[in-house]
Amino acid sequence: MAEQKNLEFDRPGGYAAPSGATAVQRRAAQELRSADIRLFGDRAAPHVPRVTTLRPDHSAAAPDTRVYVGDCRDVLASLPDRGSVDLIFADPPFNWDVPYENWNDGMPRDVFEKFTFEWLDGCIEALAPHGSLWVNIPDDTAAEIVVHLKRRGLTMINWCVWHFRFGQNRSSSFIMSKVHALYFAKDPDARRWNPDAILEQSDRAAIYGDARTMAKESNKGMRVPMDVWYGPYWGRIQGNNLERRHQHHNQIPEVYLERVILACSNEGDLVLDPFLGSGTTCTVARAWNRRSIGIEYSAVNARSAWSRITEVGMLRKGQSVGGSSALHPKRRELVPPTD
Repeated sequence: MAEQKNLEFDRPGGYAAPSGATAVQRRAAQELRSADIRLFGDRAAPHVPRVTTLRPDHSAAAPDTRVYVGDCRDVLASLPDRGSVDLIFADPPFNWDVPYENWNDGMPRDVFEKFTFEWLDGCIEALAPHGSLWVNIPDDTAAEIVVHLKRRGLTMINWCVWHFRFGQNRSSSFIMSKVHALYFAKDPDARRWNPDAILEQSDRAAIYGDARTMAKESNKGMRVPMDVWYGPYWGRIQGNNLERRHQHHNQIPEVYLERVILACSNEGDLVLDPFLGSGTTCTVARAWNRRSIGIEYSAVNARSAWSRITEVGMLRKGQSVGGSSALHPKRRELVPPTD
């Protein structure tokens, strides 16, 4: 039932004010450092990174943009920017037997988990003390990644969901229509966080025409997006979509990266993607004046991504901001407050 006012304790407005999810996750991050948490992938043989002097395979200035070709575990271990990356976004292989260029996407489960833990550890080492890490991952590996990052001492800020309406049709189970967007930080108090840069219309404004939302002192009619992401331009990139890069798999929409980059980095910051793919991360970062590094295992894919980053550019700049994700049509016009 609805929460009732309790006047027997001193709380703002008489309502209970719990410490909140971030405070709980912060405590968990501290406590789990000493936990003996073991996962299936821990038993697999480790990869020994090949540490070398790196030279980017593709580079451009204004802002500094670099693409390295190779195993991200090796590149991360040799990265000259190690320890100073502001934001990392990773959309790794899912181990779903996708025919990637020169990549085995059908590893034994323990080997795949070990690979996952190793590139995650490389990302943690690459992050600045204030850095944030986002991972795009489906159901079958989300839990392992969350547990691993927690046992490495990172704090979960949000477990978001990217929801799309065009899932692959099947009748053997419910149709998959989401991927998890896991948001972790090394230090939740020091992280980059720009809520005003990603505001969308609230349902009070978009549906109900509620005058109270226009009576706020700032951001009238607007709110920070909820943790389930959907709406125009948020669908899977396929077919004749304007953003579609042929010969690439599992392409993420630009609005997704735009929201992450605007919210969790500042102009001039360094953004890194250890699985560059079609180049979305660096394309959006460059459009919003962020420096960026992309790592791609396939030289063929890296060349294609570089063409997009430097020649095509971002096609939907600004489309993730200011709109509405309302599920219902407008019920009445927004009425400004009266004196």
